[in-house]
Amino acid sequence: MSYNLLAICQAGRLEHEAILLAASLRHSDPDFRGTLFIAEPQPGPKWRDDPRMSDRTRKVLTGLGVTILPFETRAFGSDYPHGNKIEALAALPEAPFLFLDTDTLITGPLSEVAFDFSRPAASMRRENTWPKIELYGPSLTQTWKALYDRFDLDFASSFDLTHPDDYWQRYLYFNAGWFFHESPRAFGNRFLAWAKNIRDNPPQELVCQELYPWLDQITLPLVVHSFGGGRPGPDLAPLDGSATCHYRTLPLLYARESDRAVELLETLANDAELRPVLRHWGALKRMVLQGEGAKARALFDRANLPRREQMIRNTLKREGLWVR
Repeated sequence: MSYNLLAICQAGRLEHEAILLAASLRHSDPDFRGTLFIAEPQPGPKWRDDPRMSDRTRKVLTGLGVTILPFETRAFGSDYPHGNKIEALAALPEAPFLFLDTDTLITGPLSEVAFDFSRPAASMRRENTWPKIELYGPSLTQTWKALYDRFDLDFASSFDLTHPDDYWQRYLYFNAGWFFHESPRAFGNRFLAWAKNIRDNPPQELVCQELYPWLDQITLPLVVHSFGGGRPGPDLAPLDGSATCHYRTLPLLYARESDRAVELLETLANDAELRPVLRHWGALKRMVLQGEGAKARALFDRANLPRREQMIRNTLKREGLWVR
């Protein structure tokens, strides 16, 4: 099966993450038949600074087989860079696609994942981050129902009935670290239109809710559901499993991810062609090249991790091992 991969890169930390993503794809799935597009926002009134990557990064990425995909930012920009993943879809060629957050390593053959691109899904590696319910309401049910009603969607058919009413996992909620569909144009147009609608005219039930940085994750389940998709089934288990690792930050990678992910990171970081570029990333220099990642890893039992990510972050910060 051939399909396109999409990730985002702009000036700063994402440049190094994009290099690791591209290099990990070549390392772990050399037979991948699709194209890895790295989308790059272009300068414009929505950006306070030039968001384009450096020429050095551009050269490394193209050497790894990446196609650089420029796109215009009209709705979001500096105030909400998460919106890049929404707006970049309009620039992607019309073919099935898998979006990946740039802070992802390909740890196994994506080519073997059994996608049904007509039924979109997204990452379930999420926590109870939104909405935050006030004591006197509205409830979780009322909050999510207002969004489904706004876009004329069947709310009840999205429930996970193994969880009780007003428990957060009953409702369709994703991490936007990966998602896919057969049409970037159709999916992207709806994602953008609905995200802007929620941002500019939120339902009354959302008045007390923070929309940033959660807007993409608020809108994504609505879009997935509207195209007949939903929670990923067992065929997609390699995502956030044997095929991909959405590590978020290097300290978190060392704290909680698999031995395979750590081994791959260190192999790529010490590659003779990549090391001269990656050593400019302070987090990688400290965690990998100076060995602080091993200290972070020793703090945690991967078989018995703290229940919430914030607890891991707090421990790393207390030990002076939190760096981005």
